[in-house]
Amino acid sequence: MILNPRNLSFSMESRVNINRNLIFILFIFLSFGVFSKDSDKPIFIKASSAEIDEIAGLSIYQGLVKITQGSLIITANEIKVYNDKKKISKVIAYGDKANPAYYKQNRKLTERFVEAKAQEIIYIVNDEMVRLKGEANLIQGYDSFSGNTLDYDIKNDRVIAKKSKDGKDRVKFKIRL
Repeated sequence: MILNPRNLSFSMESRVNINRNLIFILFIFLSFGVFSKDSDKPIFIKASSAEIDEIAGLSIYQGLVKITQGSLIITANEIKVYNDKKKISKVIAYGDKANPAYYKQNRKLTERFVEAKAQEIIYIVNDEMVRLKGEANLIQGYDSFSGNTLDYDIKNDRVIAKKSKDGKDRVKFKIRL
């Protein structure tokens, strides 16, 4: 006997139970980290040139550099990667006015992302902090921020905006509630 799924019918109570079970299974997967975070994924780097000094714990990549790790993407003219005991501790991406450094990463538990551009992007891996310097722009979901210096706290999903030292460049933002 062959079962045809189109001929099967479920009562409303059965459908509710099936949906509850699917939600429960999804919750279990998320609780135990079955969907791995970006830091668990391999790192891929593309560049025109690379200088790797394992003793100093510094790698320098130049020429249309692109680093990806899971949903994380960083692009720049030059990227320096600092290692501490074989773990990446800091990434500095250098751009300029014409071609700024770029950062993008999916946010935890949402489908929205964080996207940023600046002349210099400093990513402190252990602190989960991103600092944007020089004509900084950051989009956080539906909200956008710009200023001379912006800090993005990845762990707490928080933006800290600062005016320029001379006070000429003020912070600008657009928030959608």
